[in-house]
Amino acid sequence: MSEMNDNIAQNTQLYHVDLGARAYDIHIEPGCLTNIGQAMADLFPAPSRCMIISNTTIAPLYLHRVKTSLEQAGWQVSECILADGERYKTIQSFGLIMDALMQAKLSRNEPVIALGGGVVGDMTGFAASCYRRGIPFIQVPTTVLAQVDSSVGGKTAINHPHGKNMIGAFYQPRLVWIDPQVLNTLDIREIRAGIAEAIKYGLIRDAELFSWMQQNITAALALNASVLSRLIHTSCRHKAEVVVADETEQGMRALLNLGHTFGHAIESMTHYESYLHGEAVAIGTLMAARLSEQLKYAPAGTEKIIHDCYLAAGLPTSIPDFSADAWLDAMGHDKKNIGSRIRYILLHNIGDAFLAEDVSPDAIRALIGSYI
Repeated sequence: MSEMNDNIAQNTQLYHVDLGARAYDIHIEPGCLTNIGQAMADLFPAPSRCMIISNTTIAPLYLHRVKTSLEQAGWQVSECILADGERYKTIQSFGLIMDALMQAKLSRNEPVIALGGGVVGDMTGFAASCYRRGIPFIQVPTTVLAQVDSSVGGKTAINHPHGKNMIGAFYQPRLVWIDPQVLNTLDIREIRAGIAEAIKYGLIRDAELFSWMQQNITAALALNASVLSRLIHTSCRHKAEVVVADETEQGMRALLNLGHTFGHAIESMTHYESYLHGEAVAIGTLMAARLSEQLKYAPAGTEKIIHDCYLAAGLPTSIPDFSADAWLDAMGHDKKNIGSRIRYILLHNIGDAFLAEDVSPDAIRALIGSYI
């Protein structure tokens, strides 16, 4: 893992995800979207054909800019535009991508570019891992959530009605190209949902980051340039360090799922229509914090500290009303589970998360009962 590269511009950050033959760089630079063509030409010395995969929200904003940059660098560009939203992260949308790739006749060495948020990135990466048994793909994330979290690490997937991200693969991108300026077109709800994922890094492994975010939530929501820069840089550094240490989630990488066991259940039970991913994770994290207190792992007051931070960020803090049986059934499909045993990410304290494998169904029933 490299720290800031002193040979590049002051407002540019470069992290190297050192995974041997699967290594790649995370490039963070305001305004870099217009330079993606040259970056791709540097990565693939003989530019030929590529495909941009985006959605109906992002394509009108940024597709022309990216396509022009690529064409000026010698690329022949095709495109695939999908419907926008988590509810479209389905086998049907995956089929549309595969149809487009087949029609374009991309070869095994010709890349696809994910231009969008976490949904586009996840589906593009999964399609790239399957088409011709694997072609290169590039992440160009356009949401806070994707820039601080989902574009890095190689988790690719689509959803199933019984569970989120249950069909997928670990498949690393060849490059992550982050332009913070594209966040200026996001609505406030998307910004808040992304900030929830950044707060997660403070909760699991960086108490100082969490404290800093408590003090800078308002500036982060306003997309203050310096605050946003630190938020993205620090989150990417944490994500890259964890991925290098545990690429396929055999141990410590599971800690990145704080709030996700409950959060994914929320998304599944509400049919991916009521909550953005970051919103569901925020609620799930509060549930994990309360469970940590109830099981005497975390000190009293931990949940309130997190609750107040989320409240300041404008995130939802009330859990949806489902029975304990419904919660347990939905969480039974979580990817972290071993056999029939549900595994939870809990807290010893702010900045200190751990994987708990011995939480009983009765403890979950007591947790759900505490909200009634």
